[in-house]
Amino acid sequence: HQDNLLFLWSITVSIFGIGGLLGSSGSRYLTVKYGKKKCLLCNNLLMIVAASIMGCSKIARSFEMILIGRFMCGISAGLCAPLHHQYVGEISPRKLRGFANSTSSFFWSLGKAVGQISGQRELLGTQSLWPMLMASCGLPALVQLTTLPFFPESPPYLLMHKGDQEGCKKAIRQLWGEGHHQAEIDDIMKEKATMKNTKILSVLELMKEPAFRWQLYMIVILTATVQLCGINAV
Repeated sequence: HQDNLLFLWSITVSIFGIGGLLGSSGSRYLTVKYGKKKCLLCNNLLMIVAASIMGCSKIARSFEMILIGRFMCGISAGLCAPLHHQYVGEISPRKLRGFANSTSSFFWSLGKAVGQISGQRELLGTQSLWPMLMASCGLPALVQLTTLPFFPESPPYLLMHKGDQEGCKKAIRQLWGEGHHQAEIDDIMKEKATMKNTKILSVLELMKEPAFRWQLYMIVILTATVQLCGINAV
């Protein structure tokens, strides 16, 4: 029935956002417990599995596989968004940190543009090729899965959460080369001391805190109105 098709289509589209909400909500706990590098590696595996499920949905004649794959993609994207920014920022030298973080936003936007262009009917958005389009999200995950093991864990994570000063120094030398990096280590130690005296609020506590009420309103309004500014049409 047409109403059922509309409902299933709406769920298929929106379930990505639900997965993203769950993924981003659990990102802090996972990064503190397992580290950013391990979380990114596991996240890539999750995305590859999701891409495989969606890519095989047509052969299996199962729209449920698309729903499951979209949900898993959402969780992966929700985890990746904060993780990637943090990891890139923390492994970059101080003078390149701002530039490195800005490249993350640039490639997020570029990826969206490439995805939308690839989905046109003249390219992969056809009756026969759409499973390849849905499975294509696994390619960047596969590239990162094969290259990330050659990178060290984030130096701030090693020092602040693991207390591994030697491991932190080794990671810094691997990332930034040989040299005197004591100033960077001192900065991490100062941040660690500051964090001890700072209470980390949960999402619920943040929403209840009167001091952050107006900032929260502004973020919600800005994020909601982005969908109405015409960027999707452009």
